[in-house]
Amino acid sequence: MFGRNNNAENDQSSGFTEGATPMGNAKPFDLDKAAGDVIAFVGEGVTFKGTIRYKGSVRVDGRLEGEIFTDGILIVGEKAIISAKIEAGTIACQGRITGDIVAKERVKLMSPAVFEGSVKTPSISMDEGVLFNGTC
Repeated sequence: MFGRNNNAENDQSSGFTEGATPMGNAKPFDLDKAAGDVIAFVGEGVTFKGTIRYKGSVRVDGRLEGEIFTDGILIVGEKAIISAKIEAGTIACQGRITGDIVAKERVKLMSPAVFEGSVKTPSISMDEGVLFNGTC
């Protein structure tokens, strides 16, 4: 319809390729793959206060207050509540984060995430339904 090419995978006229990311060379973030690589887990109902330093992927579904440092991936589950300074490679959030975050690669906020604070990252994406009260 309207002269549009039905083959959206390689629509050269628009310069868009399905699966492409705004960062050009950046790879799309695969939450399912990252979740499969989790080396540690803070479960729902668990409260942790302090500093966490780790390598690899960590998933938080409980409450965490303090600081998180990693070059890996931080996955924040839908029921997680984090109040912390965070430095990570990638942050994928469906829960609540209050604090300042620095991500070397990217931040992905997925509905129903709530974020309050500041973000410093080369790439950020937010789903519809995310509440963002902060600065980038």
